[in-house]
Amino acid sequence: LGLWATIHKPSGRFIGRCGLLPWTIEDRLEIEVAYLIAREYWRQGLGVEIARGLMRYGFAQLQLPRLISLIAPENVVSQRTAEKAGMIYEREIVLDDLRCRVYAIANPAER
Repeated sequence: LGLWATIHKPSGRFIGRCGLLPWTIEDRLEIEVAYLIAREYWRQGLGVEIARGLMRYGFAQLQLPRLISLIAPENVVSQRTAEKAGMIYEREIVLDDLRCRVYAIANPAER
């Protein structure tokens, strides 16, 4: 678990970070699908591609029961990315004094 460099395949350029991050939320271990991409690479479907790849890895390789994304309420673009990747809005929480929307998806093998 952790953040990894995100490399744009066609150019070989470093364009951001992505990964799976552990959090304790309401006394429960959660694993976040996290992604941050340079603005010039937005609106190309890369966020959805990254999120789906992380979800496949988390479910198939790590056998995680569920994954979440923590998104600022005002970050509508990232909320749409999570939804396009298959996550569903669950609730709003306060984590480390910041309001976050929790989007979640269960491992399809456990449904």
